[in-house]
Amino acid sequence: MLGFLLRLLPFWVREPLLIVVGSVLGVRIMYLAVRDHDRIAAGLGVVFIVFTAVRVHTVVRALRARRSPSPVASEDGAAVDAAAQAGAEPRPRPDAPEKDHNAWAQAVAAVAVFGALAAVLWLAPRVMPSDDNSSQPASCSVGEREKLPKVYKEKPQPVTGEELCKALNRPDLAKLLGTPGETATTASGTSNTALLTDGKVAQPEAEVAFDTYTVNASATYNEMSTDQYVKLMKFGDETDVKTLTVLGRPAVFSSDHTMRFQISLGSGGSGGPAEQGPLARTLSVAFDRDDRGGYYDITVWSASGALPDDSVLLGIAERVLPTIRGRAAR
Repeated sequence: MLGFLLRLLPFWVREPLLIVVGSVLGVRIMYLAVRDHDRIAAGLGVVFIVFTAVRVHTVVRALRARRSPSPVASEDGAAVDAAAQAGAEPRPRPDAPEKDHNAWAQAVAAVAVFGALAAVLWLAPRVMPSDDNSSQPASCSVGEREKLPKVYKEKPQPVTGEELCKALNRPDLAKLLGTPGETATTASGTSNTALLTDGKVAQPEAEVAFDTYTVNASATYNEMSTDQYVKLMKFGDETDVKTLTVLGRPAVFSSDHTMRFQISLGSGGSGGPAEQGPLARTLSVAFDRDDRGGYYDITVWSASGALPDDSVLLGIAERVLPTIRGRAAR
């Protein structure tokens, strides 16, 4: 149907229209292909660009033909000779410049109309409000304004789970994870205290989940240095331990399995035993350059067990840590 309608358009309307469509789509698809490293999209963009080049060549040939008209066809020539033999003068031919002027006017009008339509289609999603809430990233939820433990009111005040969640739930977090097309499905923060500390050590936590990965961030306000933390890891189940420096602070990579809990809501009300979950990768960074105690953990895992490169956790830490107030920001 579309092809039939295009064939009904005059040549000087149809061809400029195809050139504009082909060039816009070709450039746009090639840009997306380079950005996303998509070879299929790159091939499609080349097809549109070649198509546009062919149409441009056709228009150039038509313009040259109009400026240098070819000899009159044999039938027309025979008619002119017959008219000359009969003593009649041949009919005057219309002036070529007027035709060229009309052709260019049609072409400019077609380009202007298509340009207006393209501008409307391009700007509409940015101007009109969207009714699709599913594409919106999740915002941080902290319950009904949980009551902060007493330790969060001491000086210096630890960062809260809500503040930690807002720092972690960045618009570019999916891109940092290597999954730029995803949006956060859940985001939450809690203002906890560390286990076995009688509520004297603040340990806020935040978590942002995507379809592929889940990112957890926590800050532990104790007096343990990174060196002591590394020694403690040797007595645990952490593997692939690697020390480094992040933002000028001591840091360490480690791996450990998450825990999976199963809760039964049946008549018995009993749950199954805790099981070993997928492997998680954690980057722990000291609060300050002097490593006077306390550290910040960024952990990433996925339900499939796949993990991103360590450079992904480094990128998240370098973007998130400077935005957190207090000791964890120094």
